[in-house]
This record gives sequence, C-alpha cells and structure tokens, in this order.
Amino acid sequence: QRTSAAAPLALAPLNATSLRDQAYALLKNAIADTDIYDPNQELRLDERQLTTALGVSRTPIREALSLLEQEGFIRTIPRRGIYIIRKSKREMIEMIQMWAALESMAARLATLQATDAEIAKLRHLFDEFQNSPPSEHLDEYSDANIAFHTAVIALGGSQTIIDATRNLLIHVRAIRRATIVQSDRAARSIIDHLKIIEALERRDTELAERLTRQHTLDLAVHVDRYCDFLD
Repeated sequence: QRTSAAAPLALAPLNATSLRDQAYALLKNAIADTDIYDPNQELRLDERQLTTALGVSRTPIREALSLLEQEGFIRTIPRRGIYIIRKSKREMIEMIQMWAALESMAARLATLQATDAEIAKLRHLFDEFQNSPPSEHLDEYSDANIAFHTAVIALGGSQTIIDATRNLLIHVRAIRRATIVQSDRAARSIIDHLKIIEALERRDTELAERLTRQHTLDLAVHVDRYCDFLD
C-alpha cells in the first residue's frame, strides 16, 4: 500500500514554557497558512516530523493535536495517520453563510462606533491595486482581501463576534484564497469592497450591513456552482 508524503508546515522550534499551548498555536497558524483546498495539497501530518520541527517531545505535540481534533481541524484515521480536514461543499457553504451573518453585524456596529480614522485604514489595504488590476497581483490581493474581512470584523468592536469567527476564518480564508482566481472574482471583489467602505464612511448602517452580507453570500453561491473539488 502506497503511503502518501506528509504535508510540510512552516514551523519553528518552541521555547520551554507552556509547550502544549505554544504547539497548539503554532500548528493552528500553520494549518491556517496551508492552502488546504488546493486539490494537490498533501494533508497528512507526521507526528515525528512535527516533534523535530518544533524541537519538543511527543507529549505536547499529541496534546496539541488532540485539541485541534476536538475543534475539527484534523482527523486521526486508524492505521493511516493524522490528516488536516477539508470541509465538504455543504459544510463550507454553511460556514460562509455564518460568516456573512457575523461580518454584516460587525459592519453595522462599525458604522455606529468605529472612528473615521479606523474606517479610513480600510482604503489603504488596496492602495497598490489602484493603478493595476488585482488580477496582476493575485497573491497580494488575496492577502488584502482576507485582511479586509478580518478588519471589518474588528471594527465592529464585538469580542464575541471576533471569537466566533476565529475558527471559521481558517476555512473561510482558505476557500477565499482558492476561489479568488476564478471567474474574475478579484476584479468584482475590489468593487464590492470599495462600496462597503463608502457605506461605512457615510455611516449608512443599513447599507453597510446589507452590502457586507451580500458580498459574502455571493461567495457561497460561487462555491455552490463552481467548487466541485469540495464534493
């Protein structure tokens, strides 16, 4: 039986304190930075490689992996190994819909309490794309796109919404990254973002909430129609 190669994660050795918590945080961040919805991405993790990369014993690694499994980010398959989980299309659509509800409420709250200076920072996320289309800088635009959505969440000022979206972000970020190259989504995305920013700047609470919600729901529709690799 052929054994697939383990997925390489960008990791660095740990310090001595709170090894389980450090391992958990670093592994979770590394999973978040892995393009898990790339059909060619290897998702199997090797416990021995992780202990070597982080410079600790197996105990904190196993404890960290157990926490990640409880949170639904990895799965242990007997006699096969440990795998990063890809969500199904239905699961991903539901996660995007939940993100739409939470981010649109954050946008609503932002119109009521964020400062003009905080809202103005959103425009600067897209400065480098003013003179050339996002399609010419897809990696950079993908990062700016994700930064925009997390910034809107933060501007809402609700720690409960920030906490509720933290784990969702790992999968929603990965699917945004995977889909930004499809169907000229980058060009349409930046137009939507600028409209949302304008609504926030005008303190148009209802419009900011509606545009933010629809922008993310459009991603759910796109995933349903075109992302067959999630089935």
